[in-house]
Amino acid sequence: MEKYLYLAVNLFAISFPLIRSFEPKIRYARKWYALFPALLITAAFFLVWDHWFTITGIWEFNPRYIIGIYIFELPIEEWLFFFTVPYACIFIYEVLIYFFPKDIFQPLGKPFVVIMIPLLLILAFLNLDKMYTLVNFVIGALVLGIHWLVFKGRYMGRFLFAYLIHLIPFILCNGVLTGGLTAEPVVIYNSSENLGVRIWTVPVEDTIYSMTLLLVNVSLFEFFRKRKTILGA
Repeated sequence: MEKYLYLAVNLFAISFPLIRSFEPKIRYARKWYALFPALLITAAFFLVWDHWFTITGIWEFNPRYIIGIYIFELPIEEWLFFFTVPYACIFIYEVLIYFFPKDIFQPLGKPFVVIMIPLLLILAFLNLDKMYTLVNFVIGALVLGIHWLVFKGRYMGRFLFAYLIHLIPFILCNGVLTGGLTAEPVVIYNSSENLGVRIWTVPVEDTIYSMTLLLVNVSLFEFFRKRKTILGA
């Protein structure tokens, strides 16, 4: 049964948000028109990145914990990851908007961007020999900058709130994938390509990777939602 572990993590991630998608207060299913295009576009980008890092040995997947179906050198579970996890994360984003109508993190949006962009770029260029650190931090900085240029501070506060909350299930799920509860990790990182700093068993770079994944999805989700509002006006 251990070969179903990665698949089980995907199902765990999406199970509650999917069940609650039709809940009348949040009405998540009614937002699929904006959600699904956001998921598809973001997944396309991240899957290309993922494929590149897989074939160049930045990380690999343990055949012990996957069912063995591959598409372009990536296990099917990895493809599912870029849909199940963002689906759950945007659900968190929407739930927080419903229960906290006031954007309490709005004042922190600009300081976060102003601090994080140079910090990520400095860390990236201090680690030019570590491909995961370098690419991950540069892309994270670029995505933060593009989001701010396009949306200003409109969604950054709400994104920050969702990002901080999502770190709890993120560490849990990624901890399972990186060997926190198993004899061997599901996703095996090449330690020479990252800083070697871990939260539990999760490389610290993954927190930035997850930030970028969530922010791209939020940006596109809000873009498509606003676009429908304008076209329907």
